[in-house]
Amino acid sequence: MIERPAEEGQEPNYPGRVFADPKLSYPEAVRAFVAASAPISGPHKEAEKNQKPSKRAQIRELRQEEADLRAKRRQLRQIRHDEDATWRKNRTEFLAKKPSDRETSQPQVRAHWGSRKQQTEKRRAFREQRQHRLAVRKQEDQQWRSARQNLREKMNLLPIVSAWIAVLLVTDNCTRQCLGLPLFVAGSHVTAEMVVAALRTLLPDNLQFLISDRGIHFTAQTFQQLAVETGFVHVVIARHRPQSNGIAERFVRTIKEWLAYRTWSSDQELLVLLNTFLPEFNDRPHQGLPLPGLSPNEYANRFWLL
Repeated sequence: MIERPAEEGQEPNYPGRVFADPKLSYPEAVRAFVAASAPISGPHKEAEKNQKPSKRAQIRELRQEEADLRAKRRQLRQIRHDEDATWRKNRTEFLAKKPSDRETSQPQVRAHWGSRKQQTEKRRAFREQRQHRLAVRKQEDQQWRSARQNLREKMNLLPIVSAWIAVLLVTDNCTRQCLGLPLFVAGSHVTAEMVVAALRTLLPDNLQFLISDRGIHFTAQTFQQLAVETGFVHVVIARHRPQSNGIAERFVRTIKEWLAYRTWSSDQELLVLLNTFLPEFNDRPHQGLPLPGLSPNEYANRFWLL
């Protein structure tokens, strides 16, 4: 276990220390934690250069490489087309200047030896240049095929996702009840307005605190307006510390494990599965509750009777 060495005479200071104060009640401690935490919204830090890109970023990069490869190939074909046109034109001129059999008699050969010799050497150099260019084209074609094959292999290793379905998980930290699983077919294009509209129908009237991460849907002005209208305190966890919201993270793991053994081909089929999971989860015994062996629904009923 590696820890940061504490300075002499000083203890590390962090917002979560307020929960260690026995004089504060839970609501008071939560409000003190929110006051001591960093602002919900602020300037985003630049991503580290050595940070591993996401799968979507890798897919975009591969598609861009594929587009660049096609553009270079089209440009190369145009250059080759112009070269072939020039070669055919020069070849026609050389054939037109080639002497006939009558012109190649012995006296004429002696009289025009220098000019014909130059023409022969010029035609030979022209053919050699053409052969060299064709050899270079073969190498370029081989390199292009190798680059295209490598690109296709990389793209086959990454799943190309054409549609996303997002699910919002809403759970109660006290009773462990799942309050709802709204589904968004917009996927990665879900807006804060969609999230707020779903929460308006799911959040209880007596809600005091709502804990979430620092996603853009929960730091948007629309969500903050919901907090003001509803009257709850929005508590955001620390950056890169999902364990700060351990109950919600464990619920995410539970629903992922449950869905791993199910299949669906549309959002409606997934919605049916989620509606099946919701009562099943709330009615089964939960070992994390203060009273082991009770389901979240049963614990909630006993809790409100106290």
